Amino acid sequence: MSIEDIDVKDESPDSATTSTRTSTRTSTEAAPQAAAKNETLEDYTLRYAPSSYRRWRPAVVATTALGGIAYLADFAIGGSIGLTYGTGNALIAIAVGVVVIFVTGLPLAYYGARYNTDLDLISRGAGFGYYGSVITNVIFATFTFIFFALEGSIMAQGLKLGMGIPLWAGYLICTFLIIPIVIFGMSALSKMQIWTTPLWLVLMVGPFVYLVVTDPASVARWTSYAGDGSVGTGGISLTAIGLGAGVALSLMAQIGEQIDYLRFMPAKTAENKRTWWISVLAAGPGWVFLGGLKQAAGAFLAVYILAEVGKDAAVEPVQQFSATFTKIVPGWAAVALAVILVVISQVKINSTNAYSGSLAWTNSFTRVTKRYPRRIVFVFVNLAFALTLMEANMFASLNALLGFYANCAIAWVTTVAADIAINKYLIGVSPKEPEFRRAYLYAFNPVGVGSFVLATGVSIAAYFGAFGEAAKSWSPFLALVIALVATPVIAVATKGRYYVKRPDAQPEPRFTADGTPATTTLDCAVCGQTYERPDMVDCSYHNTRLCSLCCTTEKNCKTVCQDSQTFLGLPVGAPR
Repeated sequence: MSIEDIDVKDESPDSATTSTRTSTRTSTEAAPQAAAKNETLEDYTLRYAPSSYRRWRPAVVATTALGGIAYLADFAIGGSIGLTYGTGNALIAIAVGVVVIFVTGLPLAYYGARYNTDLDLISRGAGFGYYGSVITNVIFATFTFIFFALEGSIMAQGLKLGMGIPLWAGYLICTFLIIPIVIFGMSALSKMQIWTTPLWLVLMVGPFVYLVVTDPASVARWTSYAGDGSVGTGGISLTAIGLGAGVALSLMAQIGEQIDYLRFMPAKTAENKRTWWISVLAAGPGWVFLGGLKQAAGAFLAVYILAEVGKDAAVEPVQQFSATFTKIVPGWAAVALAVILVVISQVKINSTNAYSGSLAWTNSFTRVTKRYPRRIVFVFVNLAFALTLMEANMFASLNALLGFYANCAIAWVTTVAADIAINKYLIGVSPKEPEFRRAYLYAFNPVGVGSFVLATGVSIAAYFGAFGEAAKSWSPFLALVIALVATPVIAVATKGRYYVKRPDAQPEPRFTADGTPATTTLDCAVCGQTYERPDMVDCSYHNTRLCSLCCTTEKNCKTVCQDSQTFLGLPVGAPR
């Protein structure tokens, strides 16, 4: 049972009934945290990650986060771009994607690690508002199950090649294999990612070293490959580069999964400053450099095996590695190594996809319904969506699906990045510190919502040919430019008034002098749990302090606190 299930019979505003409300709620066990007592399992799904839980060293957090980019989808994406548009166009398109993703991901990664919040909580206070960021959550959740399905398809292809398991059964296996790992959140994920990384690196890098050393002519064949003749044949083509970069940029939302780990970074101090920054840069936007290399490698392997297996199979990572391992070891061993690589990669990334998707769905559902069903419920929801895509053979429509999705992902990520980098730090029209708590936010902020709707609408229209073929091929960049310009313009036009609806009336500072989240602990009067200061709100409805989750799930208050001028009977801002 959660807070919304408790019967509150008296909703009158006088202090006596307010006191009755508080004592009734405090004495019952039916609070939202009754479903989330074990935050080790829940991983602070809807709230700030406290310093008491962030016990990992920066390097451990970074390694765990980088383990989440072990996916083989990059090889499929690179192979598809390379075979379609030619190596020259593909390499330029991949490089463009790398630069754009790094630049937009940097402010998001820093902000998540600095203030220990995920991208949904960041989006709330970075232009979207309390309910407006539900839109971004759905986009991010869609990213997680699309790429879960893509990775699951790759693993199923490996199981079929190595063990003769039908694809439909392989889809089921790769889906249910993830459940036991992702249930236990960051604690289990960090161990799994660290233990599997060395073997994954050896299997991933070894074949390329062998090919370049033993068959250097393969590099020349790859660099001279001109494409399949549809677009860009005969040289560099802006249309081909735009189309290819659009597919690569569909991975922009990956920064959300990186931040789901980076939010557990310890506080930045004088002692750990160097390792803190290295870890944030490497595991935050830095993931894209490894991703770009993998895409280029996928294009190389696709060309290498094209004559042997044909175009359709050449973009399948299991075929790419199986053919490559065959040059090193006997056929049966080559298939076995390829299957092992595929399984390890799929487990590493799809644990992250399922984990991050469960966070996104839980955030959205709890805000809209004011019910907290636990994160594990949405692990299964996310897996169900992914399984449906796999059974529908989404792998066959890879370029079209990712090219369309890129428009939405770019509009969202660029809007949040622009709000942080420009509105918060450059021109100061947006509050510098994050605000994610319901009590202090407007339902919708026109800065983020307006920029996102405008950028997405124009870019999707361009994607479907509304502005001609040239604009169609570069539609994701329309989303990028529009979001980058509209975000500060709307913020300045509205004078930043829609970021925070009322001030925090609690006397304790929420942040230290250097901007680090305060570690002062306070008790929530509703659920009875202790939380750190950044997660607490002052509630005039209960006339006491609540944690952010109890505030989120409160149905009866109608956010009266946002119009209240008092807290604990004193005017807001008065000495306490």
